[in-house]
Amino acid sequence: MSADRRTEGNVRHVGNRSRMTRRRLVAGSLGVIALGGVGTESAAHPMATPAVQSSGPGKTREYFISAEEIDWDYAPSGMDMITGERLEDEPEAAVFTKPGPDRIGRVYRKAQYQAFTDETFATRVPVTSAWEHLGIMGPVIRAEVGDTILVHFRNRTTFDASMHPHGVRYDKANEGALYADGTSGTDKLDDAVKPGDTYTYTWEVPDRSGPGPADLSSMIWMYHSHTHEIPDTYAGLVGPLIIARQGAADADAVPTDIDREFVTLFSVFDENSSSYLAENLKRIGSNLSTVDLDDEFTESNLMHSINGYVYGNLPGLTMKVGERVRWYVVGMGNEVDLHTPHWHGETLTWMGMRMDMIELLPMSMRTLDMVPDEPGTWLYHCHVNDHMIAGMQALYTVNA
Repeated sequence: MSADRRTEGNVRHVGNRSRMTRRRLVAGSLGVIALGGVGTESAAHPMATPAVQSSGPGKTREYFISAEEIDWDYAPSGMDMITGERLEDEPEAAVFTKPGPDRIGRVYRKAQYQAFTDETFATRVPVTSAWEHLGIMGPVIRAEVGDTILVHFRNRTTFDASMHPHGVRYDKANEGALYADGTSGTDKLDDAVKPGDTYTYTWEVPDRSGPGPADLSSMIWMYHSHTHEIPDTYAGLVGPLIIARQGAADADAVPTDIDREFVTLFSVFDENSSSYLAENLKRIGSNLSTVDLDDEFTESNLMHSINGYVYGNLPGLTMKVGERVRWYVVGMGNEVDLHTPHWHGETLTWMGMRMDMIELLPMSMRTLDMVPDEPGTWLYHCHVNDHMIAGMQALYTVNA
């Protein structure tokens, strides 16, 4: 097994109609963002005392993850890698990627979860070639059934943020979600970690968090910021959480019955609703009071991406004939985020069924296995026509 597969994060073992619908939703959210202020500095939150005990004889897996502000390029090559043409020469692609006095273009200010080596948050864990495809997503958090996950989260953004997991077990002090849940005091510190502060989340991994009887040896959950979930996630704060069946993984919680893993997120990142809309407008010399918030501007900020890349710019989807390849496929967004990922050239199995396409709704998660048998570079895309036109396409390569 390649060492690359074990270093994705630091762990210690201790259509037109659909576009019009989007516009109606965005029109109501722009005003909210205009009113939102930048987070204020405060004294660091105390480290939370772990309130959840281990569910079994498993390990405690400790991660150091920070929310960092970055400049994100949705198409760093400047090319439509599917057609081989320059993006600026394709009218449909230019709608989303060409910058101008009234268009942000393809580079946006965003936030990203990043893994660090220790509690100083001084040294980032390098992203290896096996995991460069994660793109905008945060590092993989891994565990095996019976383990406990400790995540030391530092917020280096300019707004309150959190880490909320799906699937694992947590109490109210470790939920990472802000809403009127009747709690107070220390049970609220996890909900909104202020800029510059650090909080430790404790998540338990009992049987009900791992693969079920019909599942494969591992399964995908997700984590994301849930302080103000919509602008937080559109800003980029989302990542994968992979749980292996007890006894089916190595010491690093990597499943032992597969050779390679890929995680792909299909999402229309609505930059109109991101926490950074005002900042991104400022970069083109505009602001919320002066820019023409018409349908064309709104449309230009709907980035139909796979892992934060458009028009075939997603890197790193490379494998070999005969390898056991596990694909974790997830969706995210609003009601237009009905996606149908389709793999050209190969087939996969899901719950014992053979297929080359899977259906996704927002925050649905699927785990599929592939044993590629035909070498070549193949198309991997959402089969919704409107989404293909807008760039929700990638390439994957099978080497002989």
